[in-house]
Amino acid sequence: MIKVILCDDHALIRRGIRDTLSDAADIEVVGEAGDYGELRALMRTLATQAREHGDVRGCDVLVLDINLPGRSGLDVMHALKDEGSAVKVLVVSMYPEDQYAIRALRAGAYGYVNKGGDPQSLVQAVRTVAQGRKYVTPEIAQMLVESLTTPAPENAHDKLSDRELQTLVMIASGKRLADIAEELTLSPKTVSVYRARVLEKLGLQNNAELTVYAIRNGLVGD
Repeated sequence: MIKVILCDDHALIRRGIRDTLSDAADIEVVGEAGDYGELRALMRTLATQAREHGDVRGCDVLVLDINLPGRSGLDVMHALKDEGSAVKVLVVSMYPEDQYAIRALRAGAYGYVNKGGDPQSLVQAVRTVAQGRKYVTPEIAQMLVESLTTPAPENAHDKLSDRELQTLVMIASGKRLADIAEELTLSPKTVSVYRARVLEKLGLQNNAELTVYAIRNGLVGD
């Protein structure tokens, strides 16, 4: 049985993923979390319970959203890697593959699935990742091939850190700095610093230019 944890801050999304995975006889959702703090507590509890029953596995696969309050999904993966966690991460995100998939794989993810895709692809992805193999869609596979055979495109936003890119996308999506600060559980001052860094690195002047840049580069929908 493949033991799975879901980490997404939207309960309805978790419910949908749980229902999809529950149809597979070889997959069991053993816990859910809405942010990194809940995830850490859950993983500790599951690990303790597993040891008590003579099982070394608290869980096999973590189905993780990128856009989480506080620490982003990319931050969570870096933290898990630093902690030496053996859990295999499958990123399930609303963001397009061409913007986050490569970042996620570089951060340690075993696979990347878009939330708008075929539910059965999620089941197959969990099974693939649980076996210790990478799961990529045809679109991501093509991106990886192109990255190996052609020079990497010089996109200015490639220079942004994970948190800076997240801030850019949220501003371009129409969110105010105060809303972003609350959602990411950061101070408004910290978010302002991220915004300033984004403007400087992209050579832009204001939020309107940020939004236009994000739309033109496919970071958000128009």
